[in-house]
Amino acid sequence: MPSSKNPDRYAPSVLAWSVWAMGAGLFLLGFFHRVAPAVLHRELSLDFGLSAASLGSLSALYFYSYVLMQIPTGLLADRFGPRRLLTAGLVLSTLGAVIFALAPSLFWAGVGRLLIGGFVAVGFVCTLKLVTHWLPPERFSLATGLLLVAGMTGAVFAGVPLHLASEAFGWRIVTLVVSAVGLALAVAVWLVVRDDPTDRGYSGYIKVSSGIGVRGSEWQKLKNVFSYRNTVLLAIAPGGIVGSVLAFSGLWGIPFLTHAYGMSPAIAAIVCSSMLLSWAFSGPLFGVISERVGLRRLPYLAGTCLAAMCWVVAILVPGLPQWLLIGVLLGAGLFSGGMILGFTQAKESVPMNLAGTVSGVVNMGVMCGPMLLQPLIGWLLDRLWSGSVGPDGLRIYTFETYRLGFALMLVWLAVAIVSIALSRETYARQHPGPVGEMADQEQT
Repeated sequence: MPSSKNPDRYAPSVLAWSVWAMGAGLFLLGFFHRVAPAVLHRELSLDFGLSAASLGSLSALYFYSYVLMQIPTGLLADRFGPRRLLTAGLVLSTLGAVIFALAPSLFWAGVGRLLIGGFVAVGFVCTLKLVTHWLPPERFSLATGLLLVAGMTGAVFAGVPLHLASEAFGWRIVTLVVSAVGLALAVAVWLVVRDDPTDRGYSGYIKVSSGIGVRGSEWQKLKNVFSYRNTVLLAIAPGGIVGSVLAFSGLWGIPFLTHAYGMSPAIAAIVCSSMLLSWAFSGPLFGVISERVGLRRLPYLAGTCLAAMCWVVAILVPGLPQWLLIGVLLGAGLFSGGMILGFTQAKESVPMNLAGTVSGVVNMGVMCGPMLLQPLIGWLLDRLWSGSVGPDGLRIYTFETYRLGFALMLVWLAVAIVSIALSRETYARQHPGPVGEMADQEQT
């Protein structure tokens, strides 16, 4: 039974942020698994005999199941609460990581990637759901931005540290060790996390009846979420932003930098990890700026335009000095952090009882980017391959080939800019009414 010793006080900051940290831990692990194929591309290609297209497809299996789980996760988070989902996600994604580590063939490696992606998918949405209950509304953008920092920390561990560890112990052993971390975190989540502060005897920031425990039709909830104009626009936009960052730094950036610019794999891994770090730390920065100016759309749009400009230089201009190339790549990561405001804008565009569902819809859009771009770029690279191979038998692609493949990123970024520009500004105010109250108003 929950304690009643502090019924009129909000939870201490240490406890509230500890609850956030449990969800962020799953997001960190998810990002580690998400970008690990970039560093392990050589090992995976040799172990399973992969071409660029098949490597892209293996990596993208994570995103297929991740995307498919987003709307169910949002609905389940609204109905049952995040604690059970986080625990189940950690246990089942750990099972997927073990299967991937022990895979004797490409088929079983694919099964492992599917399980990992499908069950780490609950991390982001469930953590946002916890944030709405445990932290004050003005901390939502900051908590969301810091969640991106946690994810990028996982991506950094999947960079140079993974490269060194896999060379020393082998990628399979390292993956098994990461699996053990996931299992330990599952135990911690079950012990620490509660769906609402009232379960610990504290006051919550929203009524439980407007979140966990709402028993409306799941189909009706989904229908209501899509009746708000911002939902679709804010689900389309981040795919181009995140898809570009993760297609590059999460898979194709290391071979591009080694083949087209002659960098060593270790230096290329550092560049890609640094790009992810710049993306991560810009998320809280955009959150702070957004809260200061009381706007969501404008800083989101400005950041996306600047990121697109950086990508244009990196992709379309050949023979850049390495210092300039690294600078524009870091800039692309830095300005991409504005996408975190899309979650805040989406949450504020609908009633609070739909927060989990709309977060799932927007996060599904986020993951559609790398899910589609990673294999499509690989397919184009194979189609345009000139026949060159390295001493280890792996294919080598020219700058022109990479430029055509990466042009897909620029197309989606252009669509993202248009989508954000067409979205409705929320002025940092939460939608006040019950489901459907303002839907017709917004569409007029």
